[in-house]
Amino acid sequence: MSKIRLRLSVGAALLALVFTQASFSQEGRIGAHLEGLLNAAREGNPEFASMQFEANAAAERILPAGALPDPKFSMELRDITRMGERNPTLLPGRVGSTRYIFTQELPWFGKRELKRAAAALQAEAARGKLAGTWSELVSRIKTTHAQLYYLEQNERLTREILDLMARLEKVAQVRYGSGLAAQQDVIRAQLEQTTMRNELIALDAERSQLQARLKALVGRPASETLATPESIRTLPAPETMRFDVLEQRARSSNPLLRTEESQIQAAEKNRELTYKNRYPDFAVGVSPIQYGKSVREWELMVEVTIPLQQDTRRAQEQEAQAMLDAARSRREAATNQVLADLYENLAGLDAARRTLALTTDSLLPQSELTFRSALAGYESGKVDFATLLDAQRQIRQAKLNQVKAGVAAQMRLADIERIVGEDL
Repeated sequence: MSKIRLRLSVGAALLALVFTQASFSQEGRIGAHLEGLLNAAREGNPEFASMQFEANAAAERILPAGALPDPKFSMELRDITRMGERNPTLLPGRVGSTRYIFTQELPWFGKRELKRAAAALQAEAARGKLAGTWSELVSRIKTTHAQLYYLEQNERLTREILDLMARLEKVAQVRYGSGLAAQQDVIRAQLEQTTMRNELIALDAERSQLQARLKALVGRPASETLATPESIRTLPAPETMRFDVLEQRARSSNPLLRTEESQIQAAEKNRELTYKNRYPDFAVGVSPIQYGKSVREWELMVEVTIPLQQDTRRAQEQEAQAMLDAARSRREAATNQVLADLYENLAGLDAARRTLALTTDSLLPQSELTFRSALAGYESGKVDFATLLDAQRQIRQAKLNQVKAGVAAQMRLADIERIVGEDL
């Protein structure tokens, strides 16, 4: 009895050591939890960084858009030969007279405000594109993380079944040695183990591919090893995932729709600006005239553009109106697509929920009961080995379906959050 207790204590210590080493190997690496991956992506994803720079650039266009043009300065040297009495010269004090001209262009009233407003709306559209890029990136990270979780669970389950098949092989060998079973049972158990080892190789290759994809998304080096996903998120309550609840949130928060709305408002400002082009722009100036070393005359000037090319302006107005109509049509098309995607993913999420519930509550318990019954029947000689293998495959498939349904729900949730534009 003491020896058994000693063995158990040693085994527990070794098991604790294994878990401690596993947890230590995970420490300091990202990938175990979704939050760490998202933080890394925000800091390291180059596509998101480029969109941030573009949004910042668009914001810097607001102030120049409404600014006055730079003033102009010109100088005229008059009578550089002093009525032919001297050799030509370019010195202002030695020519007949020098005229200095300072001019400032003044757009028609309201043009500067419209240009500034249009630039501000374009900057808002750029921020919407930035939000859309981030939302799309987050969705891809969530999806890839969920797929990695499925692979890890699939591998864990495969190894469990592999151990089970090793035990069944021993049972078959005992029965074969006793003349109660055919040698084929042993061979089939060995073949099943070989098949599972091949599946483990395929799972390992697929894991490497997904990890490479995930590292590219979060901006980590290809040589870095990510931690194993430990869990997936809890699904929101079903009553919060109805179409009528999320529709308005999608209309107001979807990054694409926000961008399209800003584009419409910018197009409206541009159309108003083309209407302002019917009216003239101005330029005012002042001109001192120097004789010798002193200024003796002053001139004031007013310059007015004459909007005679009305055909051109009407064409510009029609172009602006067409661009506005196009922006409105794009928003309508985007709204229809967003709501269609929302409805589709909500239906997929509901189906994944129901599949998960059915598998957990019915299919998995039935498969476990079938396997236990088949195992007892095989040991007593009432059931052949093929029936036992079928039962083993059923329980494995039921467990895989359970994990697959949970991961499918996570992927649908990621798409819904991308569409809505916020976490749920």
